[in-house]
Amino acid sequence: METYESLLAAIVAETGDASTDPATDEVVGIAPARTPADLDRAVAAAHAAQPAWEALGHEKRSALLMDAADAVERSAAALAELISREQGKPLGGGAPSAMFEAGACAAWLRATASIELAPEVVIDDGETYATIEYKPVGVVGAIGPWNWPAMIAMWQIAPSLRMGNTVVVKPSEYTPLSVLALGAILGQVLPDGVVQVLSGGRELGAAFASHPGFGKIMFTGSTGTGKAIARSAADHLARVTLELGGNDAGIVLPDVDPAAVAPGLFWGAFINTGQTCAALKRLYVHEDVYDAVCDALVEVAAGAPLGHGVDDGVQLGPLTTAQQFGVVDRLVEDAKKSGARILLGGDPDRDAPGNFYPATLVADIAADRPLVTEEQFGPALPIIKYRDIDKAVEQANSVGVGLGGSVWSADREKARAVAGRIQTGTVWINQHGAVHPFVPFGGVKNSGYGVEFGVDGLKAVAVPQVING
Repeated sequence: METYESLLAAIVAETGDASTDPATDEVVGIAPARTPADLDRAVAAAHAAQPAWEALGHEKRSALLMDAADAVERSAAALAELISREQGKPLGGGAPSAMFEAGACAAWLRATASIELAPEVVIDDGETYATIEYKPVGVVGAIGPWNWPAMIAMWQIAPSLRMGNTVVVKPSEYTPLSVLALGAILGQVLPDGVVQVLSGGRELGAAFASHPGFGKIMFTGSTGTGKAIARSAADHLARVTLELGGNDAGIVLPDVDPAAVAPGLFWGAFINTGQTCAALKRLYVHEDVYDAVCDALVEVAAGAPLGHGVDDGVQLGPLTTAQQFGVVDRLVEDAKKSGARILLGGDPDRDAPGNFYPATLVADIAADRPLVTEEQFGPALPIIKYRDIDKAVEQANSVGVGLGGSVWSADREKARAVAGRIQTGTVWINQHGAVHPFVPFGGVKNSGYGVEFGVDGLKAVAVPQVING
């Protein structure tokens, strides 16, 4: 079992890039600054390790992945503390916590290792017999974000390994230590070269996207960066999965019990201090229940303490970066100037250490304000009143992204009818943002393409081979 100190000591360097605690601005540790030359060596090592890894077969690979999941679980407490100190999310508690993220890494790896993907008979009509099975692409290049650094890295690593690929991971320069630690833990069990983590900045990221040694690129992050990666990967025809930005809308129908739905609405929006691609970022509420929903949300928000993630009782942490603090601050200030009503929050201490922005609820805001039309990726939720459901759906679909959405109603069938009209990859009913390792997840429009999770996610990190005859 690793301690926080031993896990950190195993990955930090004497020189490189400092990773800081977003709650205190103190240095957590120094991450190695890898170069494109280091990437060349890592890709070569991954190619060398891949044939033997593939040759193990699904059963033996899955057994090793189960052992790796056990290793992650043994070190979960140390990994969680590192995530909390580097990314900012609260250490303990439920789904928003660093302990949840560390535990999810082990659980997701186990679940993915257990998914069956047998060869399929495509046709057998007496004249033609054809089967299809899925082979590894070779080496996968995985580029991850800073909001759920370890968990999303595992979302990329687990299916890639399950299908017989090897993986080279490039974490965000804001949260490299969490992913380096995850890689070190996996390395205790898996063969050399199967998973490698390289920390570094933009030069390394650009080299990842354009490297001809990758058969597949997986990226989670901003739409702009995703487009650049797609252009670079096209030069060597690497397959690409892009899970990009979202601006998820929730639509509340007039038949809800406001007090009953308020906790789900709040945590759908404010999980990880709002720093989640598929968080609820715009809320459209029918005029019949608008005031009651606003009041219920204020009550829930007022009971969610903000503070340093490692302190007891904290439910909301700081924003991970100063840049993201600036985005949220700008959007809320614009909303104030437009005449929107601040129900709670909106008053950060800009001179205090750390990137703390309070949970902010903004009512009576026009549907065309930037807080509504842009992705805030932080703890500020605009609440828009509507009368006509057709208008609410039109506004929900008016943005250029389509990752997730939700409909809230006491009538499930009525909710599903509205959900079918929302232009997103996933629509949830009476919840928001829940993902499952067996349920495909991906976006439409500028939220990217390709899916992750489940059988479809395994196929996405493989190449089909048809045997006909």
